[in-house]
Amino acid sequence: MNATMRRVALAASVMSMTVALAACGSAKEADSNSKGDKKKTGPLTIGLLLPEDQTARYENFDRPFVTKKIKALCADCKILYVNAKSDPSVQQQQVDSMITKKVDAIILDSVDSKSIASSVKKADEDGIPVIAYDRLAEGPVSAYTSFDNETVGKVQGKALLEALGDKAKSGKIVMLNGWEADPNAAMFKKGAMSVLKGKVNVGKSYDIDRWLADKANEAMTGAISSLGKDNIVGVYSANDSMAGGAITALKSGGLNPLPPVTGQDAEIEGVRRVITGEQYMSVYKSYLDEATAAAEMAIALGRGEKVNESNTVDSPTTKDIPATLITPVSLTKKNIKETVIKDGIYKIDQICTAKIKSACAAAGLK
Repeated sequence: MNATMRRVALAASVMSMTVALAACGSAKEADSNSKGDKKKTGPLTIGLLLPEDQTARYENFDRPFVTKKIKALCADCKILYVNAKSDPSVQQQQVDSMITKKVDAIILDSVDSKSIASSVKKADEDGIPVIAYDRLAEGPVSAYTSFDNETVGKVQGKALLEALGDKAKSGKIVMLNGWEADPNAAMFKKGAMSVLKGKVNVGKSYDIDRWLADKANEAMTGAISSLGKDNIVGVYSANDSMAGGAITALKSGGLNPLPPVTGQDAEIEGVRRVITGEQYMSVYKSYLDEATAAAEMAIALGRGEKVNESNTVDSPTTKDIPATLITPVSLTKKNIKETVIKDGIYKIDQICTAKIKSACAAAGLK
C-alpha cells in the first residue's frame, strides 16, 4: 500500500470512529433525556399522592394548597390526585398507575418510606422525577420538601418542659410517638428526647400505629392503668389527632386537672383544645410554604430543569437530595392570632364555636 492509499485508509478509519462516537453520544443523550433531562415546554401532568385522610391537614390544606400553587404557576397543567388511605400496597399501585399514565412529575407523601422505594425506582427509570413531600421516601427521589423535623420534636419538648416547670421530675411522662413506618416520627422523637433526656422521667413510651387517635387512646388508657393516674405529670403526643385520643383517655381515667399534652399540625380541634386549656400546645407548620416548594420543584423537574436548593438531605438510599426545609413554630394560646389566623388557615369564627366562646374571649379571640 503506497503512502497516498495509507492516508486515505487512515482518514476513513478516523471518519468511521467519529461517526461511531457521535452515535454513542446520541444514545447517551437520548438516555439522559429519558431520565428527565430534556427540556419540556407546554402543559405538564403532575401526580399528587397523599398518604392518608385521617389527619385533617392532607385534605384540608396540602391538597388544595399544592393544587392552587401548581395552577398559579402553570394554568394549563393537569393534576392527578390520589390518596392511599394509609395502605402502602395501594400507594405502590398508585405510583405504578402514574407511570403508566406518563405523568411528567410525581409529588409523593409516602405511607411507608421503605416499601415505596421500588416504586420510586420504577418512576426514575421511566424518566419521571419524584419529589418526596413531607416524608422522605427511599429510592432515587429527585427533591424533598418538609419541615425541620428534629426541630419539631425540640419545639414540643421545650414546650412540655415549660408547662411542667418545677414539676418536671415529680412524676412520669407518657410518650405517644408517631408510626414507625413514617421516618418523620423517629426525627420528632429524637428531637424531643434531645430536650427531655435527664429532665423528665419517662414512664411509658409507645409508637402509635398509623398515628391513629383510637390507638393513642388505647395506649394512654394502658399507661394510666400501669402508672396510676396520680403519677402522670405530662404527655408527649407527636401530633394533634393522637393528643385528642390521649385527652379522652385522661378524662375517662379521672385526671383532673389534666396534665400538659403536646401536639402538632394545628388541626382545628387541636387549636380549640389549646384555647380551652385541654391541650398545652401544637406545632404550627406553614403548609402553604411546603406546598409552594413542592409545586415549584415539580414544575421545574417536570420541564427537565434543575432545582437549586441551598439544603441537601440524605436518605438511607440516596445522598445529597436537594431540599427545602421549613421552620416550625410552637402554637399556644398566646400566638394563635399571629399564626393560623394571620396566615389565613382559619378564621376566628371557624375556631370559636358557641361551646368555647368564653374561652376564646379570654384568649383575646373576638
